[in-house]
Amino acid sequence: VQLQASGGGLVQAGGSLRLSCAASGLSLSSYTMGWFRQAPGREREFVAAISWTGSSTSYDVSVKGRFTISRDLAENTAYLQMNFLRPEDTAVYYCAADHRRSGFRVSAGSYDHWGQGTQVTVSS
Repeated sequence: VQLQASGGGLVQAGGSLRLSCAASGLSLSSYTMGWFRQAPGREREFVAAISWTGSSTSYDVSVKGRFTISRDLAENTAYLQMNFLRPEDTAVYYCAADHRRSGFRVSAGSYDHWGQGTQVTVSS
């Protein structure tokens, strides 16, 4: 199983980025996919998740209304569209896969597979 995260970069406050998480060795139609982030000196924190059916999503309150999680089964790729970015969104962003199909989990320890992370830096 491999999750390849990409799309990070440097952007000014108020700007947008779209992160991608290309999966191999597993099918997104069978996994809940999540995005987490980790800033220096802080714990890895939940950002968003999309259910294995694709019909449900969950967001941390800090990003709700600004970020959108989605997926493309044909590409077997999950996405995180990030709009109205703020300096406090600066972190390494990770995608993760959870094999369980009931509910959403916000604990990083609950996820089975992880991507390598992509850096997002928002300047003020």
